[in-house]
Amino acid sequence: MALSTNAVPSKKEPIWEKGPGFSEGLRDLWSKLNVNTVTAGIVATIFGCTGPALIIMNAAQNGKLTDAQTISWLFSVYFFGGLIGIILGLYYKMPINGAWSIPGAVMVASALPLFPFNEAVGAYLIAGILVLLLGVSGLIGKAMRWIPLPIVMAMIAGAMFRFGLGIVTSTQKAPIIAGAALIAYFAGQRLTKKISPILWSLIVGVIVAFFVGGFKFADVKITWIPPQFFVPSFSVGALFAIAIPLAVLVIGAENAQAYGVLTAQGYKAPINAMTVISGIGGIVTSFFGGHNANIAGPMTAICSSEEAGPDKSGRYAATIVNGITFGSFGLFASVAVPFVKALPSDLVSLLAGLAMIGVLLSAFEQAFSSRKFRYGAFFALVVAMSGITLLKISAPFWSLVIGVIVSLIMEPQDFER
Repeated sequence: MALSTNAVPSKKEPIWEKGPGFSEGLRDLWSKLNVNTVTAGIVATIFGCTGPALIIMNAAQNGKLTDAQTISWLFSVYFFGGLIGIILGLYYKMPINGAWSIPGAVMVASALPLFPFNEAVGAYLIAGILVLLLGVSGLIGKAMRWIPLPIVMAMIAGAMFRFGLGIVTSTQKAPIIAGAALIAYFAGQRLTKKISPILWSLIVGVIVAFFVGGFKFADVKITWIPPQFFVPSFSVGALFAIAIPLAVLVIGAENAQAYGVLTAQGYKAPINAMTVISGIGGIVTSFFGGHNANIAGPMTAICSSEEAGPDKSGRYAATIVNGITFGSFGLFASVAVPFVKALPSDLVSLLAGLAMIGVLLSAFEQAFSSRKFRYGAFFALVVAMSGITLLKISAPFWSLVIGVIVSLIMEPQDFER
């Protein structure tokens, strides 16, 4: 069946969907902060501030950016990304996390050497404006609500499956550290339901990594570098090479994943507001050299999962924890980056995979439990799992497109009400 809403089709799509409001979100926040929500928020932060941060650092190195430009880039996407999560989390009381587009950073890495940095900044600005316009128009909301739920869930399962594989690969690469953390997860799951087993996994993994020398603090140099302000310039080349692909990635990769994850967990995600604020985030970060601040698919998956607690209405507290720690990481990026490099990457991969178990189980169940849209869901799954990139657009977007096309060809009767 297709994703449905209670809205009358003839009514105009709201630019900013109504939520409970900031006062209610703040009022209930303290009662929702517990071991599960705090742990999920911290795990999301560890995931988002380790490998992804290194992607930006590598991209900056390929683009021959200065240390000041690199730190400012990190500041903008983490500080404003965290702020987006706090705003949406409090207003809607949903685990809608903000961060930045990882596929976007990978795409930008290949384009940065081709353009002066100020032209890249101008392209970031245009990308943010494009996303904002799409959000204001309401077209994204209409499109996402029309796509059949099994196809969306199959896309989520395929896109997130690589995180699940991290449980196996990290244990193979670091059997002592990851193995001990994995055993702690299973033991914690059996011993108590009140504390997330990921917390036990995190604690044991850090302790074991410390004793076996898994942390790498050699040659750590800590200096304070403040964020910089950059004046954008514009070129046709940067428009087509950076701006348009980046806008598509923000919507087709991050927002689509987050929307699907939230839908899988039973939330009525405000897709238009998510798109609008992602556009605003892209505009603001561009002036600090950041490629975008938008809704984060993987971090939303972690904070909306069952690992954030059985109370769905309280999981937004994990998003607030993640937003505050993300913002702090951005403010102190020049100090925090050396410590990020020191964390064992296999431990981070394992924790992210464990946090995705609930999301993956729910996504697979909703994708294939019905006899409708089976072919579309299957092709959406394999395309998302493939990780292909066409026209500089990543697999989650093509997963939805191909899944819908296959269903229209193979099972058109399923689109009937």
